[in-house]
This record gives sequence, structure tokens and C-alpha cells, in this order.
Amino acid sequence: MQLVAAELVESREILPGQWLQAFHAPALTVGPRAGQFVHIRPGDFSGLILRRPFSFNTVDRASGQITIHYRAVGRGTDWFTRLRPGDRVDMLGPLGQPFEVDPRSRHLLLIAGGLGMAGVRMLADDALRAGREVTLLFGAASVTEVYPSSLLPDEVEYVVATDDGSLGHAGYVTDLVPAYEGWADQAFACGPVPMLAALARLVAGRSNRLGVASLGRKPGRGRGRAGSSSRAAEPGSPAARRKAFLQVSMEQNMGCAVGACLGCVVMDAQGAPQRVCREGPVFASTELDWEAGW
Repeated sequence: MQLVAAELVESREILPGQWLQAFHAPALTVGPRAGQFVHIRPGDFSGLILRRPFSFNTVDRASGQITIHYRAVGRGTDWFTRLRPGDRVDMLGPLGQPFEVDPRSRHLLLIAGGLGMAGVRMLADDALRAGREVTLLFGAASVTEVYPSSLLPDEVEYVVATDDGSLGHAGYVTDLVPAYEGWADQAFACGPVPMLAALARLVAGRSNRLGVASLGRKPGRGRGRAGSSSRAAEPGSPAARRKAFLQVSMEQNMGCAVGACLGCVVMDAQGAPQRVCREGPVFASTELDWEAGW
């Protein structure tokens, strides 16, 4: 985790009320992984106290730039829309737990709802760089809120669903998943909680529907190191996320983003609180209690 001064390079409104901003922050391009985020402090003159969390949308190590994608919803995010190239902001990161891709996975299914695109966008770049195939399913209310395909790599298969049927599939993005679950080795999602809960319930029956083997460790493998396999699969561990078919990135509101304020807590399947900023934002879908009503 580093505290750096980042300089705005470019700012543009890519959808109504949604902004894409590029910052020159070389120190933050070295270590971040897809699924992690930065915590950014508005200027002192704004009268705003709390930092705002933003996912690493893209990271370009060659140019030393990172991008963030957000919707202007209040005083804090509106302040960011008024930044101009050359302005500097205070960034803290990388924070949180990242997505975990199993080394054997060749086909990745990304699922995003609305602004959830920001949570999975970096993963598409990383997967393509590693020679993997990527399909991205995106859901929005209408065509006016659909993420521009021009902002995605050409190699990504991009499939759109809109609630009103104005573009692509008429219905929810979750309707598209069954057609791809047999192709995908792993799935990664970010979006509204109802969408993530629906996905978690859907994939819970995947093994029975498809009758396929999982990417988990084969029986008898790794027994030469006493206790190693049991530790690797502990709930909340990177290995537990890596073995899960579906990993989800949660979008809870955050205050401190370092685990102190407990303002972003969700409940796990055992009824224990999990801080999205520390134990998350990425979880295996099986780790969370989707009926808890956060």
C-alpha cells in the first residue's frame, strides 16, 4: 500500500453521469491486481472529509497511468468531475483482495451490471495478456447506459442485455449466463447485490447441470506436505477464491477502507461479519450469505 500524488491526464464523460479519468501515478501501476481499488481524497478546499474508493479500471505500466470509472452521485464524486488535466489528488492503494485466476483456466466469463464494469475491466486486459479467452456479459437498463464497446479490447466477446430490450438481449444479464457456463472455466462478476445474489444461486447448481469436473485439487495431490492442502482451501484464502467457479466483487459503501469503521460489512455463510474493504471486495460466491439483506 502506497500514498501517492496522482496527476490527472484526461477526464471525459463516457455515458450520462459516468466518467472515465486517467491519472499519471507510476507507483500505483507496479503492484495492483484486478479487483483491487484505490482510496482517493478530494481537495481540502472542498469541505469533504472522507476518501472515495474507486476500482482499478485499467493499469498501463508502460505509461504509468491508471484509470477510474465512476458515476457522479453526490458531492464527493461531483468534485472529481470538475478536475482538470494537471490537477493532483492524493491516492492510497492498492487496497483489498483481488480476483484469483486459476493457472489452468483458459476461458474466463466476466459479468458486469451497470457501473460494475469498473470492477472487472482490468481483469479482461490481464486475461488477454496471459493468452486466455474472455467473454464479457454486460447488463444495463437501456441502450443509453450501455458501456461503449470501443473502450474494450477487440479480442473480448462482448454480449449486452438491456432491461427494456433497446439493445441486445431483452432482459437481465443473468439470463445470458446459462449459454456460457459450460464454456467457462471460471466466472467473475461485479454489479448490484441483487444481480450477484441471482448469479450465486444460478451457479450453485452448475455442477449438477453440467456434470463437469471442477478445477479443484485432484484426490491425493499435495499430500507430501502435511496440512498444506487444508490450509490452502481455508475460507477467505486466495486458494478458496481460486477454486470457486464464481468470484464476486462487492460494491458496499466504504468510510475508512482500512477495516476500522466497519461501515462496509457483509455476512458470510457462517454468520460472521466480513469487511468488504479488507476481506474483500472479492469473495467466492459460496462464502457469502445472500439472504442476509445487507
